Amino acid sequence: MCKLTNTGQAFPRPRVTVASVVERDGRFLVVEECTEGGEVVINQPAGHVEQGETLLEAAVRETFEETAWQFTPEFLIGVYLWAHPSGSSYLRVCLAGSVSEYQADSPLDEGILGTHWFTRGELQAQNERLRSPLVLAVIDDYLAGERYPLSVLKSFLCSSSR
Repeated sequence: MCKLTNTGQAFPRPRVTVASVVERDGRFLVVEECTEGGEVVINQPAGHVEQGETLLEAAVRETFEETAWQFTPEFLIGVYLWAHPSGSSYLRVCLAGSVSEYQADSPLDEGILGTHWFTRGELQAQNERLRSPLVLAVIDDYLAGERYPLSVLKSFLCSSSR
């Protein structure tokens, strides 16, 4: 027999996020954004997965909302667990793909100051401005050839028509 005891302590759970890596001619699509604390940082197009959304849908949506580019995921780079010094933790699913159909008239998400295409070296030179160590880690894994088929990502979501 098994007995589970709830101590009443809340265990912080990682926030599930997605990030998109887009490389074109040796340059990577990144966003310059303002954090809630007012710091200006550089990050891949990224964000939280919303209720009822698949990981792929979240990556497409976040990339468009933050860059006005239509993103097509092509493969998984990796899944990264990171603990922020504040105590929050994140489970970040990083996808690589291509962009097309830039919509210049589309407003960017609140807090997005602009988009840029930087080389890995240009990002390294701005290391102190990177939102987290994951920004370069993911690019390094991408450049090292880390690639997994999107078919490894499975979704079992409830249909709203139930």
